[in-house]
Amino acid sequence: MTRGPARYQLRAMPDPATPFDIARIIQLSVTPVFLLVAIGSLLNIVTVRLGRIIDRARKLEEDASSLKTPARIAELHALDRRISHANRAINLCIIAALLIAFVVALLFIGYLARIDMAGPSAVLFIIAMTAIIGGLWSFLLEISISTKTIRVNSELLVTRSEDGDGGDDAGGER
Repeated sequence: MTRGPARYQLRAMPDPATPFDIARIIQLSVTPVFLLVAIGSLLNIVTVRLGRIIDRARKLEEDASSLKTPARIAELHALDRRISHANRAINLCIIAALLIAFVVALLFIGYLARIDMAGPSAVLFIIAMTAIIGGLWSFLLEISISTKTIRVNSELLVTRSEDGDGGDDAGGER
């Protein structure tokens, strides 16, 4: 007995859902849940970085005299690009997390309603993976801009031995 489009056919399943069947569906949903945890960890990292970027941009904007130097203006432009990439990474990861949560829900709904949701679940999972790839790529771009624009002043890297005290920065033997 089939109803609806051929892709979403109802299957005749004689047995009602048993605790064993529910346990099996829960086992199948564990992997996507671990993926949700990983995405949550990534979101935590990116949002902390975004907060620091915003703090630095606000500090530069508050000190109007610092914006007169080309270096500070360039830094502000780099911070703006970093904000855009971090924001895009956050948005894409949130979209991916929502799609994965929807896949988990479809697994349960499909089983309990006896509807084949393999196709829609696979499509949503592929879209989620694409969103994660985009989010990670945006995060990589943000990190790349950060490492290219933030450099330690080489004069600050002078070791104590060069200052004439005979020691080294690591506090080793003299």
